[in-house]
Amino acid sequence: MTHLPTWTAGDEPATLSVPPLSVDCHHHIYDNRFPYDPETSLRPADATVAQYRILQKRLGIFRSVVVQPSSYGTDNRCLVDALKQFGDNSRGVAVIDSRTPDADIRAMHDAGVRGIRFNLSRPAGANIDQLEALARRIEPLGWHVQVHTLGAAYIQLEKYLAALPVPVVIDHLGRVPQPAGLSHEVFAVLRRLVDKGKTWMKLSGAYHDSLDGAPSYADTGRMVTEWLTSVPERVVWGTDWPHPAAMVGEKPMPNDARLLDLLGEWAPNSALIRKVLVDNPIALYGFSSGSQER
Repeated sequence: MTHLPTWTAGDEPATLSVPPLSVDCHHHIYDNRFPYDPETSLRPADATVAQYRILQKRLGIFRSVVVQPSSYGTDNRCLVDALKQFGDNSRGVAVIDSRTPDADIRAMHDAGVRGIRFNLSRPAGANIDQLEALARRIEPLGWHVQVHTLGAAYIQLEKYLAALPVPVVIDHLGRVPQPAGLSHEVFAVLRRLVDKGKTWMKLSGAYHDSLDGAPSYADTGRMVTEWLTSVPERVVWGTDWPHPAAMVGEKPMPNDARLLDLLGEWAPNSALIRKVLVDNPIALYGFSSGSQER
């Protein structure tokens, strides 16, 4: 029997009853069959497809979005392999740069990739200078640009992200500094981007910048509530499993079941939970709206 890694916090199921076809829109896969990028500083232990499936069962989540971690750089073989194992119940977000051939991008599209990630907090792949050029390359495929950076960087990034020809997805609530939170300049920048109608907010990583901490992450929870209230049609939720920063001891390991239950506390009704977990991911990642079958 395959077990969750020993570093995963908690083994109880979530109490939130999620709707059919629910999607975890942000998790990673690490597999030692694929070598890490020689320049990466983040080298966590394995967190495989088989292990993630155990977590899915524990949470009641059916579909997922696999995000290429910085550890693999622009080598997306682990990502594509994971998508093949998951089948049509998963989508992917890759990391590319200007050297990535068009044929590789097309092959990744066929495998289920629907976006590219710019991770500026742990640089991997293209730098910001390639943002517009790469966005134009993926535009015909209907992909999006996903951005992860520490909050203050969005102040300089705003004009570049606003001008992109493709949708933009902001990782981990924009990493807005606390305790300022909603009153911080970074939140105002993100609000302007989202209000333009083409930017999505990912309700993930509530633990990253919280000063209040577990179990309620009340400070970041206030931002979640604000996004759910103001733009419920452009928010998605993700676990951030296996929490690589926590795996290497940089942060406390969160409890995945508690993170999902918190969504139930932040979202006031089942219709909104369905929008976040089902309808919005279908719109953003191109999942089918068909029946749930394993």
